Amino acid sequence: MPVIDSQVHVYEANTPARPWATVPNWPPRVNGDDMVAAMDAVGVDGAIFVSSFSMYQYDASYAVEVWNAHPGKFGLVKPMNPEDPAVAEAIADWKATPGTVGVRIMLTHEPLRAPDHPGFDRIAKAAAQHNFPINLLTWDRIDAGTTLIDRHPNTRFVLDHLGILQPRTPVAAGTPWEPWADLPKVLELAKRPNVVIKVSGACTLSKVGYPYADIWDPLARIFDAWGMDRCLWGTDWTRAHAVLSYEQGVKPFVETDRLSESDRAMLMGGACAKAYNWSPS
Repeated sequence: MPVIDSQVHVYEANTPARPWATVPNWPPRVNGDDMVAAMDAVGVDGAIFVSSFSMYQYDASYAVEVWNAHPGKFGLVKPMNPEDPAVAEAIADWKATPGTVGVRIMLTHEPLRAPDHPGFDRIAKAAAQHNFPINLLTWDRIDAGTTLIDRHPNTRFVLDHLGILQPRTPVAAGTPWEPWADLPKVLELAKRPNVVIKVSGACTLSKVGYPYADIWDPLARIFDAWGMDRCLWGTDWTRAHAVLSYEQGVKPFVETDRLSESDRAMLMGGACAKAYNWSPS
């Protein structure tokens, strides 16, 4: 079974030709060639390429360029603008674009919108019509995300990053921090049959560092609640860059003895292929 990373962000250097909207603490460039080389080096066969909202907002044109250069490596996901009255047409256009596998709602970004915002309803209905799963970023607003999901039981959702707020920089030793505080809400959300969960960026929630031995007990609770066929491993590279390397996001899942070989195959590829109806070629 192929190994599929359920979330990577790929982007060009910040130039006047394609300027970034913001400048996060990410590498100055991780373009398509760079990402493919990093994946090949650690045995990752393909990835879900989520167009970076931090850099490009709702413009996914660079993702399309990368897919054209590496068509077998990436399935494409585009953030959708809830303020766009023609967002349903934008989703239809995205569906017709080669390589696309889903859309995204950024529930946590400014301006903070209520889960019953009419733009979210338009996105959810159009995504269901075109059989697109919605990648839902709702960390630190999981109650609002649950409300949005419950409003649309016929729409498929992919819960980004365990639904749990993750650090963008290393957390200093001794800092009061409970990374798994929202875990009970994540486990409750597993009762919704129209949602799967990305186990992406999990290594950033470790308090002890590589190889992150302290993440496995809470992850085991997630695996039990959601079922391994609804859990999608991923690195969230390059958002996690300041905390760990790409290799460090991959190897703990390859090498751990906490997963059987069949569970590892499902977590690191099978569940993702099923959720997006896509596999690398």
